[in-house]
Amino acid sequence: MAGIGVRGVGNTGLKVSSLGFGASPLGNVFGNVKEEDAIASVHEAFRLGINFFDTSPYYGGTLSEKMLGKALKTLMVPRDQYVVSTKCGRYAEGFDFSAERVTQSIDESLARLNLDYVDILQCHDIEFGSLDQIVNETIPALQKLKETGKIRYIGITGLPLYVFTYVLDRVPSGSVDVILSYCHYSINDTSLEDLLPYLKSKGVGVITASPLSMGLLTENGPPEWHPAPSELKVRENIAATVEVEEGHCIDQELLEEVEAIFRPVKNQTWPSGIGHN
Repeated sequence: MAGIGVRGVGNTGLKVSSLGFGASPLGNVFGNVKEEDAIASVHEAFRLGINFFDTSPYYGGTLSEKMLGKALKTLMVPRDQYVVSTKCGRYAEGFDFSAERVTQSIDESLARLNLDYVDILQCHDIEFGSLDQIVNETIPALQKLKETGKIRYIGITGLPLYVFTYVLDRVPSGSVDVILSYCHYSINDTSLEDLLPYLKSKGVGVITASPLSMGLLTENGPPEWHPAPSELKVRENIAATVEVEEGHCIDQELLEEVEAIFRPVKNQTWPSGIGHN
């Protein structure tokens, strides 16, 4: 972990570690995590140079935010030493991207996180709502929250890549500071690369999440709830990925062999969202 670099995020001025801490496991999303282990993992990540922490009220029905909040409170370092991103619009009880709900949501998240502000607030999985509502109601509501100082920057997240261009082409320039894309920048799916020039032209920062495709590319395989089709869950794919992960340095020949295994399902994804988007 030595030598974790620091990068900017679009035009925000934020400086974040090139490797971030995705806090969904703190909500027991991938299995039970004891509170002391959750807190220790955050502390260890910070010690190793990770300063970016991403969570959501959806993860574990607010448990992830609560655990991250406890960990950050006991970190005992100045607030400007770490960057926190959380989300709004997706909750255990369902989706609600209304201005009223997202405005209420940030206050709830700040209380759970023991913070006065978050650095980034992201609309969570916008393909499950009306994209026109995101453009005309949700983003303007987040702009008002930005003016209060409760959030510093605004983001949107989703699985289908088209949702980013739909929104960014319709909101005023600079309204969205960052996007979070997941499962599209990994050994089996690199489709995000095609969108990067467009995002750069918009001045939007990019966070790429789930490099192991939500557990799909791990030794234990995907959790039962994983939405990937069966052809992406075959043991040969998982074994090939583990072989690369266990190498101390990636041999080019080995990498080419693994890429050949994935070639039949390269950039294959799964449906996500509601039909009218």
